[in-house]
Amino acid sequence: MRAIITVILVFALTGCVAKLAADIVTAPIKVGSAVVDAATTSQSEADRNRGRAMRKQEEREDKERKKAEKESDSAPY
Repeated sequence: MRAIITVILVFALTGCVAKLAADIVTAPIKVGSAVVDAATTSQSEADRNRGRAMRKQEEREDKERKKAEKESDSAPY
């Protein structure tokens, strides 16, 4: 009975050990790709960031224009 349990455990643990070994081998590759992905900007990210910057600039210009109009309207003659 003990031999049967031992054989079953050996085969069951073999899969776990193989999975662990595969995880250990692929871990540096996964980390490296994550670093590269974080360090680079895709074209879609660049487009999105540029669009956001343009909208913020337009908002600033609108505020300045409205402020200038308000000051010119309230200026004494």
